[in-house]
Amino acid sequence: MSTATVTAVPQTFTPRPYQAEAIKALTDGWAGPHNRLAIVLPTGAGKTVIIANLVHQLLDGLNGRRALVIAHREELLEQAAAKLRAVDPALRVGIVKAERDEHHDVDVIVASIQTLAVPRRREAIRDIGLVIVDECHHAAARTYMEVLDHFGAWRGVPTAGVTATMTRTDGGLAEVWQEVVYTLDILDMIADGYLCDVRGLRVTVDTLDLDKVRTRNGDLVDGQLGQALEDSGAIEAIAASYREHAADRPGVVFTPTVATAQQAAEAMRAVGITAAPVWGAMKRDDRRATLARYQAGDVQVLTNCAVLTEGFDAPHTSCAVIARPTESPGLYAQMAGRALRPAPGKTDALLLDVVGASTRHKLASMVDLTTRDLGQQVEDGKTLRQVAEEAAAVEHRRITAARVEAEEFNAFGQSAIRWLRTADGTWFIRLTNQMFLFLVRDPGTRLYRMRRWTEAEGVCPPKDDTPRPLTEALTWLEMQARTIVPGVFVARQARWRAGQPTSKQLGLCRRLGLKVERGSTAGDVADLIDQDRVGRVLGQLILPAA
Repeated sequence: MSTATVTAVPQTFTPRPYQAEAIKALTDGWAGPHNRLAIVLPTGAGKTVIIANLVHQLLDGLNGRRALVIAHREELLEQAAAKLRAVDPALRVGIVKAERDEHHDVDVIVASIQTLAVPRRREAIRDIGLVIVDECHHAAARTYMEVLDHFGAWRGVPTAGVTATMTRTDGGLAEVWQEVVYTLDILDMIADGYLCDVRGLRVTVDTLDLDKVRTRNGDLVDGQLGQALEDSGAIEAIAASYREHAADRPGVVFTPTVATAQQAAEAMRAVGITAAPVWGAMKRDDRRATLARYQAGDVQVLTNCAVLTEGFDAPHTSCAVIARPTESPGLYAQMAGRALRPAPGKTDALLLDVVGASTRHKLASMVDLTTRDLGQQVEDGKTLRQVAEEAAAVEHRRITAARVEAEEFNAFGQSAIRWLRTADGTWFIRLTNQMFLFLVRDPGTRLYRMRRWTEAEGVCPPKDDTPRPLTEALTWLEMQARTIVPGVFVARQARWRAGQPTSKQLGLCRRLGLKVERGSTAGDVADLIDQDRVGRVLGQLILPAA
């Protein structure tokens, strides 16, 4: 779309073009060597529509076996079941959760992970030929691993994961999902009118000292963060900022604790905004009633603690307040995404980011909604699309200015991604022991072709095997790396790299005849091993001359 106003996309369960592409990517992928495949689409892309249509298309080919859809929240279960019935009213859909046990004489079972974690509950479910995991970024947890193993995910049963963000702070996702077969960036969905453009404003609270808040499992500790918000007066500042910048917008406020959610609602009401809190332990009927009042417009603002990040669908929401500062881009995207769905009369979404003094923590922000590199700071009031267009213009000028090989070398050296180079000059990104991405120079030009190597398949080109300028090829491969594995796998500044080399690393270097320089870190030794291994692999292949 070329205009700023986004026309609401009507509710339909016929797949949109990108949804059909995602389904085809899964079915095509299952024809190959991998069965545990994932797709990554922004919040608001209609992942439950994809799930429903995928089941509808594949069920007849399962030879009498059933489909199992796994989710971890009640709202997600009910949404998935409703979409399945809407896509195919003839489908017999059963729900398995708590006291409900509807797995007999049904075609599709929609089950909660908490219930499937109980051995006798999952063992009662038989004849599963297709497994789909909603919000599959949770799948590295032990409970998910046990459940997926029980239903054959490691024995060839087609298994699909669907999520808005393939990030998890404690790792392990690369062990679950063998390949991300389809991904779509939020900027593409904004450009096509499927999501609203989004602009950000910072709510700066000078008395909020985030350096005093510790981290656990890669993110700020909720309890300490909540206390810091309370002590600093941030909650009152949030209410004042909402009245100033979003007085006419329905919105949601994300907070770290139940207490701060309740206090935020009180602060909103104190400045004349109708607000109500919701939280996980709230009585189910009370929470449903509060959400219904919000949907009806009787409540302007919902404040919440860890309830509305997933499974909440209210397209009229046009403001999200991130009063739960986070280091996790995935969590940030889940929160911000609640405001991005189009609706009649809605022109854009507004993000209010609560920030304070912080030198220790790198907080996620609006630029983390996209995989494109837009820099670390966004000017208040600018939309994501504006920032992207400006970044693209800067990037174009930088590409045009590139002249010599030394400048090309600097492009790799300045990247946040861990690029390495083999002895013969081939640049690559190591993803896992069984996979790496690399660039080869197109003969006679300054253009590059992009390649992926896996132990199972060898060298694979992309579908669009067009030679590209270095910066474009580098950016494309970096985007692929970030979608295939967690960022810590490929980050140049990952914390583990500064540690001491392990005895296992040093022993391997001795066996390979690699010299480890005195003072080398764990990262230095890992680079040495990867350069040697990738160099030997590529040395056995016939590639275009660099």
